[in-house]
Amino acid sequence: MSESDINRVLTRIAHEILEGNRGVENLLILGIPRRGVPLANRLAAKLAEIDPAFIIEERSGQLDITLYRDDLARAGSRVPASTIIPPAGVDDAVVVLVDDVLYSGRTIRAALDALSAIGRPHTVRLAVLVDRGHRQLPLRADYVGKNLPTASSEHVRVHLAEIDGDEDYYTTDQVQIVDVMD
Repeated sequence: MSESDINRVLTRIAHEILEGNRGVENLLILGIPRRGVPLANRLAAKLAEIDPAFIIEERSGQLDITLYRDDLARAGSRVPASTIIPPAGVDDAVVVLVDDVLYSGRTIRAALDALSAIGRPHTVRLAVLVDRGHRQLPLRADYVGKNLPTASSEHVRVHLAEIDGDEDYYTTDQVQIVDVMD
């Protein structure tokens, strides 16, 4: 996926969210660090562009899941990111969690635990840029940019300008499948 592909996908997802929610009422967009946050910011900007009643500062934020992960012992220490919840909170809101890649479902399980520690949303939806399959938990995304069937030995890497910059091989936003040999 190129930068223009990602832009097009986020525009489509924004329209799907507005249609499914019947507008922006009670809608919150929360990105999951790391790459879910810039995607959530871009999605929030698109929502505001489509419907000016969506005020980005009041309706978007980020949800740190570090302390809710089940792989902390195996993956080593991680530095928690900030959790930024809009002023109205999450109670009775329609929360759309945004992440880059949906794989096993464990990140989303951690996000649901973190969200329930903050409040009680009316509904939680999931928007992902890439769904690569291989779920270990019974979760699915409500909004998917691209279904990308992969082998379990492959990895999907999303490169975004906000995080990865232009200093390496990737000069624009890209999604890449990397074949890993065992």
